[in-house]
Amino acid sequence: MYKKVMVAIDGGLTSKYALEEAEHITNTYNAALCIIHAVSGNTEADKEAGVEILAQAKLQVNTLNVETRLLEVENEYGLKSIVDVIAAATFEWGADLLVVGTANRRGLERFVVGSVAEQLVAEINCSVLLVRPQES
Repeated sequence: MYKKVMVAIDGGLTSKYALEEAEHITNTYNAALCIIHAVSGNTEADKEAGVEILAQAKLQVNTLNVETRLLEVENEYGLKSIVDVIAAATFEWGADLLVVGTANRRGLERFVVGSVAEQLVAEINCSVLLVRPQES
């Protein structure tokens, strides 16, 4: 069913769950996996931190066919959002499925902060799996 699975991570706990789910799907369908992380800072420290997040994620998966990509949010004719950069990456790589963690915010916090995951559902042209935090 899925041949190319992409997972967007940010280093948080929900990203860990999203990565686990993406790994399970890629192993089930013998699919390729691409782990992405978007950085919005333009400093070398921001990029190094992003590279480290990707390296740690790659070590956590038991999938042979895996690649990583660091996505940089840049100023080009106005601010490109993280959503735009992730949407472009899914299109360019030809992802069948994007797996992303969601913080499950509610009420005013959701209104003020918004949801990258929710915006991705509206923006991209492939299936999206939202992974919610696990209840303890």
